[in-house]
Amino acid sequence: EVQLVESGGGLVQPGGSLRLSCAASGFTFSNYYMSWVRHAPGKGLEWVSTINPGGGSTFYTDSVKGRFTISRDNAKNTVDLQMDDLKPEDTANYSCNILQYWGQGTQVTVSS
Repeated sequence: EVQLVESGGGLVQPGGSLRLSCAASGFTFSNYYMSWVRHAPGKGLEWVSTINPGGGSTFYTDSVKGRFTISRDNAKNTVDLQMDDLKPEDTANYSCNILQYWGQGTQVTVSS
């Protein structure tokens, strides 16, 4: 059974940083691309970032390029999202994703 458990969300002021982490189990983690997606109130699901199985290739939606960094640890079956220079429009529930599976997500709120 695929399980994805996110952590690390919270309330942060604009310009601040957070590091999200996703612990994965139930599949061969090192074989798969992993992604982060987000869902803000009143908006649809938005893809944020993807990392390839080896960790050497990363992809970002334009609005987070230069501010967010995705990484993975295949020994620990984790994928992280370092978020810097956060903006109010980054407020959303963030989930990690593989194929048709999503975790429950972790809430990120950017507000002064």
